[in-house]
Amino acid sequence: MKRVVFLDYIRILACLMVIVVHASENFYGVLGVGSMAGPQSLLASEADRLWVSIYDGVSRMAVPLFVMVSAYLLVPLAEGVTMRAFYKRRAERVLVPFACFMVLYSVLPLLWGATDAATAVMDLKRLPLNFPSLAAHFWFMYPLIGLYLFMPIISPWLKTASRREEQFVILLFLISTCMPYLNHFFGEVWGQCFWNEYHLLWNFSGYIGYLVLAHYIRFHIDWDSKRRLVVGGALTLVAAIVTILTFYVQATPGVNHSTPVLELGWTFCTINCVAMTVGAFLMLSAIRSVKTPKWVAEMSKMSFGIYLIHIFWIGMWVTLFKDQMAMPSVAAIPAITIATFICSYLTTKLISFIPHSRWIIG
Repeated sequence: MKRVVFLDYIRILACLMVIVVHASENFYGVLGVGSMAGPQSLLASEADRLWVSIYDGVSRMAVPLFVMVSAYLLVPLAEGVTMRAFYKRRAERVLVPFACFMVLYSVLPLLWGATDAATAVMDLKRLPLNFPSLAAHFWFMYPLIGLYLFMPIISPWLKTASRREEQFVILLFLISTCMPYLNHFFGEVWGQCFWNEYHLLWNFSGYIGYLVLAHYIRFHIDWDSKRRLVVGGALTLVAAIVTILTFYVQATPGVNHSTPVLELGWTFCTINCVAMTVGAFLMLSAIRSVKTPKWVAEMSKMSFGIYLIHIFWIGMWVTLFKDQMAMPSVAAIPAITIATFICSYLTTKLISFIPHSRWIIG
């Protein structure tokens, strides 16, 4: 497949934003595991409230951007590619490295005292069921793998669907992304009750909507670069402001908050996150270079490994910049992000020199 240049830039941006999210969580998480936010949140100051809202809020497009990159490249399946062949290729590129790092996150933290033997054993026993206790960022791998499982099934429809048909599915998806707000303000709606979570639009909700959106942008939007920049920029700006404010207006410093409530507008399948993601994707798709710069291609190639490994590094930089140096959040969050990204990239690059390293870092 010919390299799609703008997707390389998106991978790097999304990778950086994932680290920004995890760096920011250290400024409001109370009961977090490692560097992850827990079920309760507490902001120490007005400055933390502002900068966490901005840095973390804007970065909530990271996960959807990763989904859209995969969908843009992989659906519909190329002619002649069977379901079996597709699954085999995804398992080699994604599932094996994921399994490798699941084991590493269970046992390596023993070396620096971040976990104990009992927890490590429990994590290893639970690996078939869920991610290790110090690898909460691996939650994303499960919906991603689920999308891979579904791609061969939806591909035949995408090959024959008209523009209007895809627009209809996208509309239903967009309505479903309003559900978190409907539930917050009005309670259970459209068939929801304590014994039924499968509401009216459940089958059109979740990350499958991003998959269809990526396909629609690829095959049905033929805008020039200027229009992509203008429309995408406006969409991103408005949606980013809304996303920032959903956190900021709730996050009173010195008050314990329920994290799911505080992060309501930061859920990846909310209408504002969808708009922000699509806007950014459109803007970056305006890049018309025919060849990816070498350094961009190199970082893009390492992006999955950076994602897998970055939690091993982030704690050290949080300790230095936030705890020891007491840097304010406006500077600490970018400093933690950049240092973690560089260390993760260099570590991934070193691993890449090992023979058959694709089984480790993808």
